[in-house]
Amino acid sequence: MLQTWRWFGPDDPVTLENARQAGATGIVTALHHMNTGGVWTEDEIEKRRRMIEAAGLEWTVVESIGVGEEIKTRSGNFREKIDNYKQSIRNVAKSGIKVICYNFMVITDWSRTNLMYRLPNGGYALRYDSIDFAAYDIFALQRKGAADSYTPERVKLAEARFKAMSPDEVAALEKVLIDWLPARDFAYDRTSFKKMLEIYQEIDTEDLRANLVAFLKEITPVAEEVGVRLCIHPDDPSFPIFGLPRVMSTAEDVRAMFSAVPEEACGLTLCTGSFGSNPKNDLVAMAKEFAPRIHFVHLRNTKHEADGSFYEADHLDGDTDLIGVAAAIMKEEDRRTAGGRSDAQIPMRPDHGHLLGDDVGKKMNPGYSFIGRLKGLAELRGVMRTVEAFRSGKIA
Repeated sequence: MLQTWRWFGPDDPVTLENARQAGATGIVTALHHMNTGGVWTEDEIEKRRRMIEAAGLEWTVVESIGVGEEIKTRSGNFREKIDNYKQSIRNVAKSGIKVICYNFMVITDWSRTNLMYRLPNGGYALRYDSIDFAAYDIFALQRKGAADSYTPERVKLAEARFKAMSPDEVAALEKVLIDWLPARDFAYDRTSFKKMLEIYQEIDTEDLRANLVAFLKEITPVAEEVGVRLCIHPDDPSFPIFGLPRVMSTAEDVRAMFSAVPEEACGLTLCTGSFGSNPKNDLVAMAKEFAPRIHFVHLRNTKHEADGSFYEADHLDGDTDLIGVAAAIMKEEDRRTAGGRSDAQIPMRPDHGHLLGDDVGKKMNPGYSFIGRLKGLAELRGVMRTVEAFRSGKIA
């Protein structure tokens, strides 16, 4: 697999030089300052590409050209936004970037309740606490019908948790859940977030899936025309939150998309952490089944708890068999090489590293510290070398 690194652009406290020091050769980034639904211009794309190449690296994957809520709901100026998206694909391809990761999560991106969960070793991880989430959803946000989304036992536990929270703790939880995301130039407050939720009251899972397919049927031919691979990122977490529809949470969701849009250019970002947040997902089986249309891989791990909570574990110490996933992806690379495919080497990146060492206390995008991802990439590099050694017969 091609070793890549997520970089949030010139303002990222983790630099391109750091990415090289970690051993990555490819960069995964986006024009975050242009991600409001307009066209990514050739000049801005080239400016960013030259910046990356001047550091001795290659812009390998775009993550992401944002998909606006108008496209997801097929409302407002969605036609203009889709046309802009098509042109952005063409412009990205002109600069030689052939992989575009995107997501179709509505309103939120990845969601956690704690960005500084203390680990036994003294480091910090991202965590989703199911009781904290329910407490906020039902009693702080007071989403209409929220209690119906949970079991009576969960509601009772959430009420007790909420009553034990101070106003500052509620405010901190709210900030993590609705008004913060890396590389986003706006934030929700409680009122604006509830207004967004109202938009989706009339859109169920099948409606959203139909809108995804309609979007893909428009942009996939463009991607095929210019030689770009599109790869959808799964929902994170991969189960419903805030009563919102989810269309990329399970293997069945992936099958439904591939059945509706069979073109090879319509592919998947296999994010083991996002899919792994749902214990029902078998990541090794999914890596094998969907291998021909996996165009990008995020490798990270999660550790689950009985109540549905989870936290981001060490890359090789969670509930997902990342060694098995890596072996499946590398087998697919061999198949592509034998078939003469131009995308034989699949880009991967270490995802959501722990906050460790000197990075603690520094300004960092949560989940995207230097030392934690350096550690994760080193572990994954060791896995890849070991799999290669077994397959070549160097290790019996």
